[in-house]
Amino acid sequence: MLLHTIDDVRRARKEWKGLTVGLVPTMGALHAGHLSLIKKAKETCDKVIVSVFVNPIQFGPSEDFDKYPRTIEKDYELCKDAGVDIVFAPSPKEMYGEGQRLSNDTLTYVCPPFFYVNKLCGKTRTGHFDGVCTVVLKLFNIAQPDYAFFGQKDAQQAVIIRKMVKDLNIPVEIIQCPIVREESGLALSSRNKYLSEDGKKDALVLSRILNNIKACYSKGITDISALKETAYSYLTDRHDLEYLEILDKNTLEEQEKANNDSIALIACRVENVRLIDNIYLGE
Repeated sequence: MLLHTIDDVRRARKEWKGLTVGLVPTMGALHAGHLSLIKKAKETCDKVIVSVFVNPIQFGPSEDFDKYPRTIEKDYELCKDAGVDIVFAPSPKEMYGEGQRLSNDTLTYVCPPFFYVNKLCGKTRTGHFDGVCTVVLKLFNIAQPDYAFFGQKDAQQAVIIRKMVKDLNIPVEIIQCPIVREESGLALSSRNKYLSEDGKKDALVLSRILNNIKACYSKGITDISALKETAYSYLTDRHDLEYLEILDKNTLEEQEKANNDSIALIACRVENVRLIDNIYLGE
């Protein structure tokens, strides 16, 4: 069923006493990556809730909140076909109330530790992870899931949400699912819709760089500077590289040498569309 209010979700949730509940938080424009999360949730839980909410407080002033794709009718049909029990599609007013400014001078925010935020996506997207943690905690409080499912593509987000769950003693188990890719190797993303066909070809540089780093690591290269240096031959004037980092996959700490716990992460703009990707070196 499609529900739009917090009270309706809570009423439905009360009827599931004794059943395990999974939550898949999304911003909609669902694709095969989201469906893989739903599939895992269905395999793990008795009941599944998918939230569809383009969260205004995780977008910066110059980001794409207004044009972010909103396809709730199609999303609902996909969820229904996948066996989802509840699709929760609230409005910003339902989630944050009416009349207050959506900023931390009037709204209670969840602010993750600076160590986890001041790197990778958080370094250029000021306040982004405050917005993410705030809405995710609200969804946890509304849906009261036993499990929540997130994709590996947003690796920094997954680490931060795990940290929040641990620090705030939230009774939810976070399950991370692998990246789903197009046949070309491009990581699936709702923002891929912004790319032209030529842009999609240019965007393949992200996965090529990551796969090459992993191949070099597999051949015994562990010097992080040397591994990152291999990327630059792939980049052209059509690529605006934001970051390329190799960090500990569990803590996001810098490492002296790459090892089997390392993750390589990249962010790059193609046709002014910001894309991210990552790869585990030891798997």
